[in-house]
Parts: sequence; structure tokens; C-alpha cells
Amino acid sequence: MKGIVLAGGSGTRLSPITVAVSKQLLPVYDKPMVYYPLSVLMLTGISDILIITTPRDEPLYQRLLGDGSWLGVHFSYAHQTDPNGLAEALIIGAEHVGDDNLALILGDNIFHGPGFSERLQQQAATVDGCVLFGYAVSDPRHYGVARLDQSGRLIAVEEKPRRPSSNLAVTGLYFYTHDAVEIASRLKPSDRGELEITDVNQAYVERGHASLVNLGRGFTWMDAGTHESLLRASEYVQMLEERQGVRIACLEEVAWRMGFISALDCYRLGEQQANSAYGRYLMDLPTTDPRALVHVAAS
Repeated sequence: MKGIVLAGGSGTRLSPITVAVSKQLLPVYDKPMVYYPLSVLMLTGISDILIITTPRDEPLYQRLLGDGSWLGVHFSYAHQTDPNGLAEALIIGAEHVGDDNLALILGDNIFHGPGFSERLQQQAATVDGCVLFGYAVSDPRHYGVARLDQSGRLIAVEEKPRRPSSNLAVTGLYFYTHDAVEIASRLKPSDRGELEITDVNQAYVERGHASLVNLGRGFTWMDAGTHESLLRASEYVQMLEERQGVRIACLEEVAWRMGFISALDCYRLGEQQANSAYGRYLMDLPTTDPRALVHVAAS
């Protein structure tokens, strides 16, 4: 499975702080926003990831992330020159995807919850068409909304309905078979002048090859696309990390735990940032796992 992070757009809802920098490079507490969607793809087991951004912002992403080799993965880059809709990411990423299945995630989405990695890997291994991830919200009128039948089967996806048929918002994480590229290429722009990801999802629904995973209570999904939501996301991450002594979306830790890099690699990446609490956290990680200590001692 290939991964795509859509980190384009102009970030006008966050102006003026996005005048000089991409929204997805802004900090969510202690790390850049883009770390959060990247960690989701890596937790799925994906090691080949395309980052779609703007021509102006690509050098900044290159400086931050490089080619991904330091994490044992591969990052490549492509441009969305104009905000022509989420589904355009599938067209831009056509060559990257090839004949593989793909996971598309929006660059301002943050996911956190128990057993998430196992859930992601299970869905990635069995995707047949389209897998959407639903999350209950108090006011679903602002989202794409999943409509289910009495048995819980997904029967429609409605974009910002005036009278929602459920409270399940469709989050910004999508698993597709490779024919999603073909579906997106046949779309016509909506009244907003954009290629809508909801139209891609609805095409799979009509084929009978779409399913919804309800993330359920106890899970957290946020987007950080406004000043208020960016602040709330930062406060959530701060509270959880300080209380539990863990780091959410720590790419180096994810890479180690997923087997992309060794414990010693993780330690050395921490050494490079040893003046920060983030770096010291990485240096401490291998000592918490006796199996990792063996690898460090033998290296």
C-alpha cells in the first residue's frame, strides 16, 4: 500500500500565521502538524509516502523531512498548484500509486486512540474498494456524513447535509484500491469548482464496495485548520503527553516500533536533538524495552 499526505492549500483560515509558512508545518504543541498524518501512515505499515504540497512550500518540507531515509522510509514530493479539491490528490499521485492500494490522509488531521495501529493494519490488509473512518460529532452539518442502513451498512456519503441522517462524520483518512485514481480522473468539478472526495467515496458506495469503520468512543479525531482547533489540538497533545509521559506522533519512535529503524538508530536521532525534551525522550526510549537494550549493546 502506498501513502499520500495532502499538505497543499493556502491555509487562509489560519491567516496571518500561514502567510509565510504552510499550515501543515505549524506546531501542534511539540512537533510540526505534518508529523501527525505521517505517523498514521507509518503505523499502517506504509513506508512509501508522497507528500503533496505547493511549489512555494516544498523546500521547507524537504528541509524538515528529506527523503525519509533517516526514518527507514521513502518520502517523495509533488505539487498541487491550486486548491482544486481533495480528490485531485489522487490524480496528482497516480504515478506514485501505480497498481497498488493507497491510503490518503489530510495533512491537518490528528488521530489518537487505543489499538489504532492494529486497526489500521487490519483494514489495509483487507481493503476492497474503499474504507472510510467515521467519527461521531455533535454537529455533522459541517462534514461529509455517512448514512447507514439498519444493519449498519454504509449506503451513502453526503457532503455537508442540511439534515444529516447520522452523526458520523467521515474523517480525513481514506483507504482505496488503485482504481480510485481512475474514478477521480472522471469527476467533474462541483459547484464549488473542486473535485470532491465525497464523489469518489459515493462512487464506491454505488458499486457496493465501500465500508465504514466507526472509530467509536474513547478515540480522538481533530483537524487543526482553524485558530481555535489548532489551539485545542495543541492543548490535547500537551495534556496527554505530560500526564502519560509519552509522545504522540513521534516519527522516530513510530519508525522504531514499526521496525523501519533499529533501537540504536532511534537513540542516535535523539542525540541529534539532545538539547530538547523531545530528543531526550528518544534517547530514553530503547532503555524501556529490554529487547532493544540487546540491540543497542550489540551495535
